[in-house]
Amino acid sequence: MEYRKCGDSDLFLSSIGLGCWSFGGGEYWGQQDQKDVDEVVHAAVDKGINYFDTAEVYNDGRSETSLGRALKGLQRDKLIIGSKVSPSNCYPGVLGKHCEASLRRLQTDFIDVYMIHWPIHSHSVRHFTSDEKVVNNPPDIDDALSSMLKLRDSGKIRYIGLSNFSKKRMIQDIPEHVPVAMNELAYNLLSRGIEFDTLLHCQNNGIGILAYIPLMQGILSGKHRTLNDIPELLRRTRHFDSAKNPRSRHGENGFETVTFRAIDDIRSLAVRTGYSMTDLAVGWVIANNGITSALLGARNVKQLEEAVKPAGKRLSEEIVNELNIITDDLKNAMGNCFDYWESRENDRTI
Repeated sequence: MEYRKCGDSDLFLSSIGLGCWSFGGGEYWGQQDQKDVDEVVHAAVDKGINYFDTAEVYNDGRSETSLGRALKGLQRDKLIIGSKVSPSNCYPGVLGKHCEASLRRLQTDFIDVYMIHWPIHSHSVRHFTSDEKVVNNPPDIDDALSSMLKLRDSGKIRYIGLSNFSKKRMIQDIPEHVPVAMNELAYNLLSRGIEFDTLLHCQNNGIGILAYIPLMQGILSGKHRTLNDIPELLRRTRHFDSAKNPRSRHGENGFETVTFRAIDDIRSLAVRTGYSMTDLAVGWVIANNGITSALLGARNVKQLEEAVKPAGKRLSEEIVNELNIITDDLKNAMGNCFDYWESRENDRTI
């Protein structure tokens, strides 16, 4: 397992981290047995994974609780835990209480990286609460950052992080005196929006990048061959025609033809090179030196074993370049917009 320095921090993350959204079970991923979680977490540590990613909103806190149980008995100083506070909970006096609640669920004295889950504005906040008072009067980002600095100074968190913040939003919202260790961003072969300017901005400012959905929630694993094979929940992004999916909210026509052309070409490259599609998709993400860690989920040890294989299969420059060419048309069609669940006009990242 390769370990990469996270921006200007003193954290070194495994190139593959464990995404823990499914832990604790919930509507999105279904039931999750704690025994399986324990086995996955222990096996992940044995395979060299040292970063574990969760959030207070994941399964209403059950993800943090489940992860905390699984980590008991392991060497805490060898592990890096990242969690996120919802933007609706970033008021003065409130954010600190939510951090304390996360600490209790995780059964730890500190969180290594504590992130603001999405930029703080009314449209973003509406995804986390139905309270119109909060939606119409969202927390102030300066207050949130002040609370974060107090948590850091008190030792309850080690580093401040962001999630889903674009270059524009970071420049607008984050003062120079606030050190940001990492930004967690959607990034995969079909979702390359951060390449336009956000990835480079993070690199130039000492901010590590966590890449989430590197397999596009399984779409890049090769198991779905047609549009109808992909579950509705996974077809909510801007890649797909919103009119065909009652669960989609972006309202756009999508880019289905160019998306499936890219998937088919990636599949053909896999056959030609002997790599699996997962090897190519994850390998492409971690081949980018601007990415600190790629977050992969695993429901059981078998899935974990498949997830970590790309860490030991460094792709050649030729294959990386070919994957870039295969997906360039889709990248340019979708543009500098990486809130893949909303329209360009309603992009929560900017």
